[in-house]
Amino acid sequence: MNNMKANVILDAKGLACPMPIVKTKKKMSELEAGQVLEVQATDKGSKADLKAWSESTGHHYLGTLEEGDVLKHYIRKSSGDESIERKHQNVVNNNELEMKLAANENIVVLDVRETAEYAFNHIPNAISIPLGELEKRIGELDKSKEIYVICRTGSRSDLAAQKLAEKGFTKVINVIPGMSKWSGKTTTL
Repeated sequence: MNNMKANVILDAKGLACPMPIVKTKKKMSELEAGQVLEVQATDKGSKADLKAWSESTGHHYLGTLEEGDVLKHYIRKSSGDESIERKHQNVVNNNELEMKLAANENIVVLDVRETAEYAFNHIPNAISIPLGELEKRIGELDKSKEIYVICRTGSRSDLAAQKLAEKGFTKVINVIPGMSKWSGKTTTL
């Protein structure tokens, strides 16, 4: 398995979300349909991020191999008719979420960043379910509630919002630009 062959190798080591996805998206646009891209990353969150991004764009996520601190992600480029990047249509900005929180509206804030990101800085009472765990923990969420999904920049939260909508959640809103520009109240663990 360690002799996995890729047509192109992308070095995304040392980069944090959303840069591995940004660089992957750019590199994928240069590939021919059917070619395989190896994305080398050190950001642990890239495993869930690149898998979810691949699924949302129609590319085939083949898997990830770990070699020490380096994650080697393998993605096969789809043909043009299968790769249409989707975006979740319900979006609010940080200020709109902050107003809803200040008004004590009965909403759920779902933080899909990695556990360490959440631990050091999160919105009070936000539920932490990292994107990579969302599929198996989806039962922890109430479909009848309005769910505001947040991450660092809006990329992972967009993917999570799409996944929730696919699973029958009808009141899902992506928050952009997310925690990277959040000026409201925060807390730590």
